[in-house]
Amino acid sequence: MKKWLLILAVLSSYHLQAQKTYVHCGTLIDGYSDKPMNERTIVIEDERVLEVKKGYASPGDGDSVIDLTAYTVLPGFIDMHVHLEHETGKNKYMNKFTQNPADKAFESVVYAERTLLAGFTTVRDLGGSGVNISLRNAINKGLIDGPRIFTAGKALGVTGGHADPTNGYSQELMGNPGPKEGVVNSVEDARQAVRQRYKNGADLIKITATGGVLSLAKNGTGPHFQEDEIAAVVKTAKDYGFHVAAHAHGDEGMQRAVRAGVTTIEHGTYMSEETMQMMKERNTYFIPTLLAGDFVAEKAAEEGYYPEIIVPKAAAVGPQIFDTYKKAVKFDVPIGFGTDAGVFLHGENGKEFELMVAGGMSPMQAIQCATTVNATILKEEGNIGSIKKGVYADIVAVEGDPIKNVKLLQQIPFVMKGGVVYKSVN
Repeated sequence: MKKWLLILAVLSSYHLQAQKTYVHCGTLIDGYSDKPMNERTIVIEDERVLEVKKGYASPGDGDSVIDLTAYTVLPGFIDMHVHLEHETGKNKYMNKFTQNPADKAFESVVYAERTLLAGFTTVRDLGGSGVNISLRNAINKGLIDGPRIFTAGKALGVTGGHADPTNGYSQELMGNPGPKEGVVNSVEDARQAVRQRYKNGADLIKITATGGVLSLAKNGTGPHFQEDEIAAVVKTAKDYGFHVAAHAHGDEGMQRAVRAGVTTIEHGTYMSEETMQMMKERNTYFIPTLLAGDFVAEKAAEEGYYPEIIVPKAAAVGPQIFDTYKKAVKFDVPIGFGTDAGVFLHGENGKEFELMVAGGMSPMQAIQCATTVNATILKEEGNIGSIKKGVYADIVAVEGDPIKNVKLLQQIPFVMKGGVVYKSVN
């Protein structure tokens, strides 16, 4: 008995003296304060922040120090709109006929790591084939490196809509996909499709409330769901603890989605002031994806990059999204940070900050969109999006002052996720 008590005492002593990591920050932007703070120490134990101290605190015996005194330290960024299964390219539309799920899986590993090393320690994946669920699981198990993923699995759409997986197929091949494949044409389909996403292991639901720019269909703005169908999606999603993100370019589709209770509107290209007011009243968040709009407008001018049916939609959407975003900032619509990575190259997500600032936000506001605001949307404020006691030690650093030069957020030399350093300045 004495032997076991001695062992327990030793183990208890070891636990009390567990190694800590001290991060010495030249400047700290914590995600929720309006001004940067000089000379702070982040104390980390295991995967979480133990405390934040003024000055450069001295470590104890066995503790380690990360010297970031020449850097500005921020919370790991959150991107609310990515697609980690694929990436833009001239072969994108042919890939669905030539790639196997294993091909998508191996490529997604590369895209996930690239995203993490760009400083994005958490993402919301808004639609793929389901490989994104397995990708999340592999990252959570520590098998591969990547951001924390909240995934919708397969997005939901109507027959012929943006999320119909058989768009562009010949009639012989297209068949008649239904709720299992994410195609919804009734209230009952809506319930079944949500329940299937739950069964598949999704974290949230994504619907395509209007047509899309890059789908092989002529109309990218018309409403696709009936309002009772969206309401059924939202109500059923809430039963499973899910929130709903709504892809929407046209205004009528947005209004139906907002009235039905979705949490976020993605893209919002042709959003009216009436819709902006509705979103303010219901605290519906706008995720503008400016970088994707900018990219597709540029590529629309490149002959052969997109199929002909897509070119006019892509050419129009970029400038319009930016104009809508500028109006939304002035209108004080709730805005989060999301890029639609995959539409452009993964790892370039940080360029969104520059566009958000160009459209009217201050650099600090843009940073907070990608940290505390997005954490609030995900209802994960106690885990991510800030640097304070109790949250995961998700930390990035830049050399210089991103408040004076927001472009610095495009080059991240230091990345920590959950107390583990993935990219070091040393």
